[in-house]
Amino acid sequence: MSLITVLSPVAELRAATTEIPRLPADLRGLTVGFLDNTKHNFDRLVEGIGLILKERHGVERVVIRRKANAATGAAHEIIEALAKECDLVFAGSAD
Repeated sequence: MSLITVLSPVAELRAATTEIPRLPADLRGLTVGFLDNTKHNFDRLVEGIGLILKERHGVERVVIRRKANAATGAAHEIIEALAKECDLVFAGSAD
């Protein structure tokens, strides 16, 4: 008889180590970022949202960074740049 090794795909449960900051009460004067996942029409959607945020909510600046593709995570450089430049960042998807 042969032996079979069975591997369990269940990972060890870990406690959360990152504290999520509170959302700002007011958007006036803030820089808002969007992470574009490269899906069709997201660029159009986020341009419209950016204009509304500026006109109606006093957002100072809108920053848009685009991932390489929808199937992979954003490069560390993109995440770091958004973190440095923006007060608030949204990840987006569209079709």
